[in-house]
Amino acid sequence: MQKITTLFLLGLGLYGYSQDILWEKSYGGQHAEYLFDAQPTADYGFILAGSSLSKKTGKKTEDNNGDLDFWLWKMDEKGQDEWQKNIGGSGADLLQSIRTTQDGGFILAGTSESNKGFAKLHDGKGKEDYWIIKLNAKGDEQWQQTFGGSGQDRVTAVIQTRDGGYFIGGSSSSSPDKKNLQDPTGKSEASRGNLDYWVIKLDSKGKMEWQKTMGGQYADILESLQQTTDGGYILGGYSNSPSGVLEDGRRSDKTEEVLGYGDFWIVKLDAKGEEEWQQTLGGEGDDHLYSIIQTQDGNYIAAGNSNSNRLPKGGSTRDTDFWLIKLDEYGQPLWSRTYDFGKTDILTSLTENKDRTLMVGGYSKSSNVPGSKKKDKEGINDYIALKLSATGDELWSKTVGSNGEDLLKKLVETRDGGYILAGTSTPNPASVTAYNKGNSRDRNTAIGKNDFWVVKLLDKDKPKDNRLNIQAVPNPAQQFTNVIVGYEYNTGNPFVYDLGGRLLQSFAIENRTVPVDLSTYPEGIYIVQIKTDVQEDSVKVVKGIEKH
Repeated sequence: MQKITTLFLLGLGLYGYSQDILWEKSYGGQHAEYLFDAQPTADYGFILAGSSLSKKTGKKTEDNNGDLDFWLWKMDEKGQDEWQKNIGGSGADLLQSIRTTQDGGFILAGTSESNKGFAKLHDGKGKEDYWIIKLNAKGDEQWQQTFGGSGQDRVTAVIQTRDGGYFIGGSSSSSPDKKNLQDPTGKSEASRGNLDYWVIKLDSKGKMEWQKTMGGQYADILESLQQTTDGGYILGGYSNSPSGVLEDGRRSDKTEEVLGYGDFWIVKLDAKGEEEWQQTLGGEGDDHLYSIIQTQDGNYIAAGNSNSNRLPKGGSTRDTDFWLIKLDEYGQPLWSRTYDFGKTDILTSLTENKDRTLMVGGYSKSSNVPGSKKKDKEGINDYIALKLSATGDELWSKTVGSNGEDLLKKLVETRDGGYILAGTSTPNPASVTAYNKGNSRDRNTAIGKNDFWVVKLLDKDKPKDNRLNIQAVPNPAQQFTNVIVGYEYNTGNPFVYDLGGRLLQSFAIENRTVPVDLSTYPEGIYIVQIKTDVQEDSVKVVKGIEKH
């Protein structure tokens, strides 16, 4: 690891208790599950997103439809499952991204090889397409769309924009479908080379407003995106494309030469998708960006991994290490740091806390051949959580793992101030029996060949959230609100009243998150009362006008 100052060593007493494992759990069926994303929810829980090959076995309650299907699993704060959902067509469908939405529901983005059939409502356009699905707060589908061109279109991420619409990004080798150039869900620009950045802006109902393709002669792989405070967008990924002229005579979208084998490529767009600036960052080796965020000071941090010896603004690597670089609002480097854990360290996740500290997630990968019966050493093939100051100084780190291969995909902060480490875990053949005996290091259960594996960490340096007995999120609401009960109970009922005291609906509940459907009621104020076997509470909810 980096050298730690004497001052920090004196402070170890403050941070020595900051990495307690509260619990760990495995989720899956008897075959294989692959986790790609996780998001915290307003009820102090979280939702997992990935893909599943399993039928109704193990902890999986629904069969899959074809090959790999989208698989969602909603959990409470203790990791107990509340509901799960399997969505798929006849081919392979990889759910890459999930976000909670302003109406209390969820937006899903994945890559699909399926044609129309089962849960898929539209035929594919090429080899792989973007498949976007909107769910309400109960997990019921509201709409779906398929976007693509003639070739491969692999989605990376989806976010909801401040206008109530959505922004989608990924990588594409497609060109427009010559037989249907007027397709409102098709790709409008030709491929630049190998893979290009391809982003799409949607309205609240999933209709395309605009799209943009950006790339050079070779591979340009979009890995991360975010809406910025000025209403525009910051994009980050990997590029080994040079600048200059493409083979067909068109000008490359890359304005700077490749620096090594591959570099960070960052592009800033305005609210209409027009480029404002771009930046290529890296050394003489291979540098792969996986996350970019706008920080609270209006600047940016780009994060990934590097095996370069010389990096901008200082920093070097021993093998392949985590690399963070802070940029100003125009993309100019401010500082650069590298962090070494093992032979190959892969950074997958970056978030900024409210106090401006940073949480980095990833994993350290050994050179062992997968399936080897050799047990890993602690810290190798394990999840990594790394907490940094706003200037990149290490505060603490924690490795969590089993005797097999553990690939962290997402580290998120939960509402109670803890952290969820979520990814995919594959048992080592030598340690399958060990799981049943409860002695496989930090992991004590295995279900199938690959499982979703989730670890909850406690950060005792963070203040506890003062919970209300009852609250409604969102409030004001347009369609659904989630009424969140802040205490444990066994049985209960919600009662929805108008201001005249007229009872509008009631139903039985068991979970601490209670989706309440207000879509059929006029604009106004409503009272939601929750009666449980423990106590009674009520909250006012404002029903607003739905945005279009």
